[in-house]
Amino acid sequence: MKPNFPAVESSLLPRDPTTLEALPPKQQPGYYPGFSTLSQSAFWDDATRQVVDTRVKQPPSRKFFSPEAWAFWTAVFAHLVPQTDRTPDRQIPLVPMLDDRLAANRTVGYRFEDMPQDRVVYEIGIDAINREAEHRHGGEFLVLSSRHRDEVLKAIEQGTPEAAPEIWKKMSVKRFWQIIMTDAIDAYYAHPWAWDEIGFGGPAYPRAYTRLERGEPEPWEVEEKRYDWLPPVTAVSGEVDGTDTDDQSHHGSGGTH
Repeated sequence: MKPNFPAVESSLLPRDPTTLEALPPKQQPGYYPGFSTLSQSAFWDDATRQVVDTRVKQPPSRKFFSPEAWAFWTAVFAHLVPQTDRTPDRQIPLVPMLDDRLAANRTVGYRFEDMPQDRVVYEIGIDAINREAEHRHGGEFLVLSSRHRDEVLKAIEQGTPEAAPEIWKKMSVKRFWQIIMTDAIDAYYAHPWAWDEIGFGGPAYPRAYTRLERGEPEPWEVEEKRYDWLPPVTAVSGEVDGTDTDDQSHHGSGGTH
C-alpha cells in the first residue's frame, strides 16, 4: 500500500509565468527529465553504492535534537530550501543529516571567535527565531503563516533582527545564517534526488567521465531542458527591492531567501 501523503497547499507552489497558476509538484523537478543517478549504481564500487543507497533508504534517526527541536528546524529548513515543487514522497530529509552531525559533534575543523559551538548555535537559535517571530507577528515561529515565517527569516538573513539583542551579542547573526544555510544546502545536495534535479552524474568511480573537456553530457546523462517559473505567492524570495516579480520569470525548481 502506498503511503497517504498530504497535498501541498497551492499557495506554496511555484507558478506558471504565463497563466500564474500553481505548477503541480513533480517526483523529479529540475531541468533533466527522466534522469536518474541511481540507475547508474551498477557502475559504482560496493562502498560507494552502500553509502548512496543508505542516504535514500535509511536517513539517520534522531539522536541529538529533542522532538520539539527536530520539528522546529524541519520547519525552518523547509523555508531555507523549499521543496514544495516535489511530491511529498520525494522531498529530501534535511534535518536528519544535521542531527547526525551534531550528535557526533562534527565540525568543519574551526570555529569563528564570534560564534559559540555549533550545538549551542542550534540551541539558542530556536529562542532567537521564536522571539523575532513573537516581536514581528505575535506568535512563535511554528504557529505563523508561511509568509510570516519567510519575513522572520528574511530579517535574520539581512542581518536586521529586532528582537533578542542579548542572543545576537553571543553570536554573529551573519555567521548564524551562514551556518544554518550551509547545513541545509549540504544535506540537500548530498542526496541523489537532488543530483537528478541538477543533472549531476553521481560518483564516477571506477567509471570515469569522458566528455568533460567538450562540455557534453555523458552517454548515460540527458540533455538539459529549461523551463520558466515564478515563486509561490507567499514567498518573500519572489520580491526584488520590495516589488513583486509576477512579470519576471525564474529559472530553477525551488527558492531560498
